[in-house]
Amino acid sequence: MGDGAFPAWSRTVEQCLREYNVTLEVGLDAYEAEKRRERFGWNELSRAKGDPLWVLLLHQFDDILVKMLLVAASISFILAYVHGSETGEPLFEAYVEPFVIALILVLNAAVGVWQETNAEKALEALKEMQGEFGRVLRGGRLVPDLPARELVPGDIVELRVGDKVPADMRVVALKTSTFRVEQSSLTGEAAPVLKGTGPVLVEDCELQAKENMVFSSTVVVNGCCTCVVAGTGMNTEIGKIQRQIHEASLEETDTPLKRKLNEFGGRLTTVIGVVCLVVWVTNYKNFLSWEIVDGWPVNIQFSFQKCTYYFEIAVTLAVAAIPEGLPAVITTCLALGTRKMAQKNAIVRKLPSVETLGCTTVICSDKTGTLTTNQMSVAEFFTLGGKPTLLRTFFVQGTTYDPRDGMISEWNCYNMDASLQSVAEICAVCNDADVYNDGRLFRANGLPTEAAIKVLVEKMGVPDVKLKSRSRDPRFASNYLIDSRAVNLGCCDWWKKRSKRVATLEFDRVRKSMSVIVQEPSGRSRLLVKGAVENLVDRSSYVQLADGSIVALDESCRQLLLSRNTEMSSKGLRCLGLAYKDELGEFSDYCNDGHPAHKKLLDPASYSSIENHLIFVGIVGLRDPPREGIDKAIYDCRRAGIKVIVITGDNKSTAEAICREIKLFMENQDLGGRSFTGREFMDLPHSEQVRILERPGGIVFSRAEPWHKQEIVRILKGMNHVVAMTGDGVNDAPALKLADIGIAMGITGTEVAKEASDMILADDNFNTIVSAIAEGRSIYNNMKAFIRYMISSNVGEVITIFLCAALGIPDCLVPVQLLWVNLVTDGPPATALGFNPSDLDIMRKPPRRNDDALVTSWVLLRYLVIGTYVGIATVGIFILWYTQESFLGINLTSDGHTLVLLSQLRRWGECPSWSNFSVSPFMVDATRTLSFANPCDYFTAGKVKAVTLSLSVLVVIEMFNSLNALSEDNSLVTIPPWRNPWLLVALGFSLSLHCLIIYTPFLANVFGVVPLNPREWLLVVLVSLPVILIDEVLKLLGRSRRRSEKEKVA
Repeated sequence: MGDGAFPAWSRTVEQCLREYNVTLEVGLDAYEAEKRRERFGWNELSRAKGDPLWVLLLHQFDDILVKMLLVAASISFILAYVHGSETGEPLFEAYVEPFVIALILVLNAAVGVWQETNAEKALEALKEMQGEFGRVLRGGRLVPDLPARELVPGDIVELRVGDKVPADMRVVALKTSTFRVEQSSLTGEAAPVLKGTGPVLVEDCELQAKENMVFSSTVVVNGCCTCVVAGTGMNTEIGKIQRQIHEASLEETDTPLKRKLNEFGGRLTTVIGVVCLVVWVTNYKNFLSWEIVDGWPVNIQFSFQKCTYYFEIAVTLAVAAIPEGLPAVITTCLALGTRKMAQKNAIVRKLPSVETLGCTTVICSDKTGTLTTNQMSVAEFFTLGGKPTLLRTFFVQGTTYDPRDGMISEWNCYNMDASLQSVAEICAVCNDADVYNDGRLFRANGLPTEAAIKVLVEKMGVPDVKLKSRSRDPRFASNYLIDSRAVNLGCCDWWKKRSKRVATLEFDRVRKSMSVIVQEPSGRSRLLVKGAVENLVDRSSYVQLADGSIVALDESCRQLLLSRNTEMSSKGLRCLGLAYKDELGEFSDYCNDGHPAHKKLLDPASYSSIENHLIFVGIVGLRDPPREGIDKAIYDCRRAGIKVIVITGDNKSTAEAICREIKLFMENQDLGGRSFTGREFMDLPHSEQVRILERPGGIVFSRAEPWHKQEIVRILKGMNHVVAMTGDGVNDAPALKLADIGIAMGITGTEVAKEASDMILADDNFNTIVSAIAEGRSIYNNMKAFIRYMISSNVGEVITIFLCAALGIPDCLVPVQLLWVNLVTDGPPATALGFNPSDLDIMRKPPRRNDDALVTSWVLLRYLVIGTYVGIATVGIFILWYTQESFLGINLTSDGHTLVLLSQLRRWGECPSWSNFSVSPFMVDATRTLSFANPCDYFTAGKVKAVTLSLSVLVVIEMFNSLNALSEDNSLVTIPPWRNPWLLVALGFSLSLHCLIIYTPFLANVFGVVPLNPREWLLVVLVSLPVILIDEVLKLLGRSRRRSEKEKVA
């Protein structure tokens, strides 16, 4: 047994046993098993060691805005320490600014670490899917419960119905005539797969073609067999999926919004750096002076104190420019978005996914369990009418195993005729399945096709008049549940009691049929048969008409049945033929295994001779039906410019039929270039793959393996698409992890798929994705509104600080006040903008491009104009207080403060050299008068009222500016403020917070402000109000500009 992967599926049983050096009679001995365990390891999925906490913590600071804040906090701390030592300022007040910035950084890092440590639960969910025990032959003795982790390649394992397969294994012997495994979660196949022992001649084939292999974590639903272990641990198919999930997690990229914010942060860093440097350098004369003698500078004088002061101004400018509250507001808005989506049955596991949904350009959807219900149901059936050439077709409603889900359309056969009774009897009795309820869904216990035809029997009713009337009573219909799980199928039970089953002829691959011998009430035996239509028609000699009469099956009738079967199959239906036989010869009185003919039933080779000269009854068409409303959701996607691609493990014809039914393709559309198997597509050159994916309209990929799905997602992302991937199975997990947004099914989805996803559909409904995309688009538009609002506010603050430095006047705002405005005062209105109602035509527009600018050149110009006014108004009211007696008829000197000239205010640093300069004491509030021992303190400690006015103008003007952000282009006349009542509440809350710091003595002292009287508040409002008028003019210009652009295009 070499180290390379042995293709057990393409070798005979004898070759496999020889390769693994094992026999079916003895198995491996303990010594050999231990040797192989040392070589191959334990049969369990490994887990890569995660990054230590300190590494995760450092990752959180790998962000441009965060790095800027970190530098600002460090510089603020140093300056606060130096300034506090020199002035004796209280410790708390000196360190407020660096403390607040540090707190923001710590909270941001904590949230980031928490998200990363919760990111890889999909790998743990995979471990839980593995079987825990196995029946293993060791040293000639059967170990009934060997822990699955101890299995090694070469172990001989026995599998029975209900077992979870503990490793990848090659089937080497069947103990029953048939053996089926449910592997839809791994391969995407809608129905359980029949397994055999013969080799698969193609060595390089897809998982679905490996019909002699069983895979770890799949479940046995029928039969019993013996296998030899071929792969354990990470060498199993589920191990490969884990590796793919891990690799996909390493390929995760930033969301479109984060990329835009990073770009914005990089540009902002450059701008801030340049502006800070310019401000500091332009004031060099204030801290550096010299005389020129003979062309050389002499008497160079440097003031460290003034140099530090202007450096503080530069730092203040940086604090003003950085939107510190932006991360918190974005997180809050996304969290509110998740609540709104949860109300629409979309559970978002990762906050950034809310925004990513809004720019989705392609949805790659699994078929089984996503577009379809993953529950087989009967769609239609037919029997013969009054003549052999007349067919009666009945259409069946309902898409689940719930007997109350739908009924038979136009069902008026209340007195069931003979052929319909035969259909019901065969479906109810020639059947080994059952139905149970798991608390949320009705599910099949056994083969899905058999469970589906049992549900059909419940919808048909019974010929017993008393029970028929009772079964149609709503109280009886609602009593299907016996307890929390068991389901009472009353009509099926009636048939089973009437026709007692005494023997079973199991399904095999040659006959492609299953039959049972039953004892009729008359005491005679009857053979009930179901199976592949072509095989049953070939073995039938008669047909049953509606009245119960039996006529010979002639060639015209045979062709009619086969052509009808072909027609049903072309619609994606899985067809099942029904037949019976009354003349059983030596089995006519068969009742138990003591009968002389019983030994014939022990030899499956004799089943064909028993199942001949049958009486054909009809055909039942089953399918895994599309979910309700899927066709409308596909239409909505097409209208919204979103491409839908179906990727399934099911066969090509079934996939194409479903895609036609959900209107992804038109009924007679040529699917050349639109329908491929996974292998066909992967064999194409890359340029051809890109060309196919670029074509407008839907595409379907069938027989796709997990790595095919990953590659398709990878190609689409390389084409600059934002990809949403839906799925429910283990095989979908790697692609869910790799996609920009992975969407798992909440009800039918495996835990692996859920843990690998970004969003879970609580109702498993594809329509929910469309609603979530609409919500994501609305959230993005609202986020743009508050991001622009916060940027415009920060532009105003930057211009305020810049004007102060350029004019040479005292600072009208200090860093701690700017932090208060950015974090607290601006926060509530920005968050409330996230509640803006969405546009009515939001799903009629194409998705936004990945490279669409967050802030366009026109929007930037608008906010530069707005920011310039904010700066002028904030600085202007500061200058007015110092230099003007009144403004707009409002007396500014009622408190008794001293007026100075603008030229004095601009040269306030020279105050100590001024002669005869004096200032009068003035009242800062009703109980406190401010006087100055040193008149020059009037420009520092004495600016407290002017600073309060400037801060108040900045706050109020930003409240008005938030009203401008209700719409990018529409006037407040068109979209009035009460369209978003939360914004009005937020404005009131922010103004209340501002009043709190002004009128609470302790907070007023911390923030360096004093109370304002009513006249001063009136002045603040009058100075702030023009910002609305300015933006209304700019919006009008924007609308005119866009109209002219449209006219040019037209």
